[in-house]
Amino acid sequence: METQGGITVQRALELPGLRAGLPEVVAGAERLNRTVRWVHAGEVPNIASLLKGGELLLTTGLGLGTRPAEQRAFVRQLADRGIAALVVELGPRFSRLPATIVDTARAAGLPLVQLHREVPFVSVTEEVHTEIVNGHYALLRQAEEVHRRCTEVLLDGGGVPQVLRILADFTANPVFLETADGQLLFAAGSESGQAGADPLQVWDGMRGQRAARESLPVGAVLVDVPGGGQGAASVRARLVLLAVASPLLPVHRMAAERAAGLLAVVLMQARQEEELAARGRGDFLTDLAEGRITAEDAPAQARVLGFKPGEGPLLPVVMRLAAELSPSGNWALLARAVLEELSSVGVPVLLGVRPVEGRVPLLLGLRSESERTAVADRVAASAGLRHAAETATAAQGLSELPWYDARRLDTDLLLWRLRDHPDLAAFVDRAIGPLRDHDRTSRPALLPTLETYLTHAGRKAETARELHLNRQTLYNRLARISELLGTDLDDPQTVLALSLALRARRLLP
Repeated sequence: METQGGITVQRALELPGLRAGLPEVVAGAERLNRTVRWVHAGEVPNIASLLKGGELLLTTGLGLGTRPAEQRAFVRQLADRGIAALVVELGPRFSRLPATIVDTARAAGLPLVQLHREVPFVSVTEEVHTEIVNGHYALLRQAEEVHRRCTEVLLDGGGVPQVLRILADFTANPVFLETADGQLLFAAGSESGQAGADPLQVWDGMRGQRAARESLPVGAVLVDVPGGGQGAASVRARLVLLAVASPLLPVHRMAAERAAGLLAVVLMQARQEEELAARGRGDFLTDLAEGRITAEDAPAQARVLGFKPGEGPLLPVVMRLAAELSPSGNWALLARAVLEELSSVGVPVLLGVRPVEGRVPLLLGLRSESERTAVADRVAASAGLRHAAETATAAQGLSELPWYDARRLDTDLLLWRLRDHPDLAAFVDRAIGPLRDHDRTSRPALLPTLETYLTHAGRKAETARELHLNRQTLYNRLARISELLGTDLDDPQTVLALSLALRARRLLP
């Protein structure tokens, strides 16, 4: 049995070198399954300070001391260091190990072996080390075999679930892939593991334990899936192996580390393919909006892209991205979040991206009861997407609202199309120029008062409440506005002209 990449004390005693010394286990016989990580020979009293733990210590006993107190201290220090076993060759120093040494080793749980015949320690060291190296090589071969199987399943068209299933069967335990912040992505159980163990139930239990103790369960293995970035971005995901049905061994970690490299490539490729597909859908929606796709060709392309709405109306939407999102690629995260959110409530979505233009065009089916080709015909015939795309551009400078209804922005869209025409600038200057000049040099500014007044359709009480003014102060300001503009704020034509001018001024330099 190997537990840390070495051999057991029992196996070491069965090798020819130590077997020739007629070994007798005088303490710790129940712990001969301890792992021997290395072999060390020494005769100095302070040898425990030279060890790291897991060693099989060979000695003739010269460093054990002559007094019982020295011998007890020597054995206790070795036990505290965590060596695998102490092997003492009988001879000039001891004809038989003193009871003090045997009792101390038994109390400390340290395997103690005495050799009745002389053996060359160098031969024992070479033999055990060869066995350890061979064991490591055997582990590597097992891990490489798992890696080969995972590679083959990926080349055959498999993905992350198939790789996790191979790992789960190899470890006879459940295996999970989680995001860097601990959210579950995939789970796989072992067919040969604990019967009836649902990996999702196991994950739920582990999540509760991690929340309570802020750590993984005992015996679990955690392996990072590299992301290729810097800092937090250097970890794309994590593989979690749980010791549910049987202990996890070093070979299982080796296999998981090799699988993590494959998963990193798979996840990176999946992200690239997702982005390319999203750009392809964005091109389709843009071509559809701009009339470059015919009604005859649109249904087939829509079906290939996975758009399957029901019989209800279609809703075209265009998202405008902030400048900081477009170049960095964060638009992909935003688009994915929108797609998942809409899909979760059963809304058929065809979502694309146009990162260069900073746009995410979508086409939504408002009902999803059935799938009909005729709906794709309506997609090709719809001019709504073009209108939504133009309105999304126009709406950037027209309001501070988080979203806009294209059906209610026809006036603003008209103004946006005229934004470079000199007559629009002249109109704005004639309508509200005196107020602009006033606000440059005098206080209080009157344009915000006029804008709030028109937003509330001339209702003075609501205007005063929003501006935090008493009514008399508001009346004075409105009178001053009428005086500067030479107009009557109660005249409908004047109100219309002022409203258009206030909207148009946002589009002018």
